[in-house]
Amino acid sequence: MAVTREPQQKRAIEKKNKIVQAGYEMFAQKGYYNTNTAEIAKAAGVSTGIVYGYFHDKKDILIDVLDIYIAHAYQPIFDLLDSFDLSKDMASLIPAVLDEAVKIHADNAAIHEALHSLTQHKDVESKFMALEEEVTRRMTAKLEEAGVRLAHLNEKVHWAMVSVQSYAHERVFDHHAYIDYDVMRDIVVGLLHNLFGV
Repeated sequence: MAVTREPQQKRAIEKKNKIVQAGYEMFAQKGYYNTNTAEIAKAAGVSTGIVYGYFHDKKDILIDVLDIYIAHAYQPIFDLLDSFDLSKDMASLIPAVLDEAVKIHADNAAIHEALHSLTQHKDVESKFMALEEEVTRRMTAKLEEAGVRLAHLNEKVHWAMVSVQSYAHERVFDHHAYIDYDVMRDIVVGLLHNLFGV
């Protein structure tokens, strides 16, 4: 297996970042399996040899692409949490998080589908599992800092996260003709209000 290098100088770091960004865009446009390394190199404005200087293969690029996706998909939720006084505004935070999750899924729909279709790959699955744990722990910590004292808070936060994700998926991707998504939103908000006692 060829040895790859971790860039140290500013220009080299910028090149590697351009490759990752090009991978993100190509995977979003064409999907992972329909994209090859030469196309990523061309989109990044570098030679294929330079790509292989930093990455063993396309899957290595994908792992770095996941970091971009994670930042796009989860940082807005944490920014939203920071904007609320959780000790007073928990009831209004819940619908705001739900609406933000729908927006994030819609804004990142193409890359979301491409990445989630690859969760059978151990590296991708472990990255998503680590993300779920990090998000659960960070949200739990924020709630505890705000004085929220509930039994089994990790479990409640994790279930809330699953519920929000499922609703956003339904709203953005599934489009069932027999579902009134505004009614579903109200149901999810009610369930989460009950879960957190607000």
